[in-house]
Amino acid sequence: YSKSRTTYVLLGILPGIFGFPGIHNLYAGYQSRGLIQLLGTILTCWIGYFPMIIWTIVEVCTVTEDADGNPMA
Repeated sequence: YSKSRTTYVLLGILPGIFGFPGIHNLYAGYQSRGLIQLLGTILTCWIGYFPMIIWTIVEVCTVTEDADGNPMA
């Protein structure tokens, strides 16, 4: 089934603002990317937050398919 692009964008923006980037990738099926973003933020005591949030913004603007290659509706 196709995932919602709106949900993907909201999961990128809202948790990212509160210090937990990567949740959007877990939703889309990109487990490794999501864990890298999430753990990269947490394990660096939020020093890695700014690079991860930039990465999140770029993905929210460019990713249009989930991990299985299905377009997000």
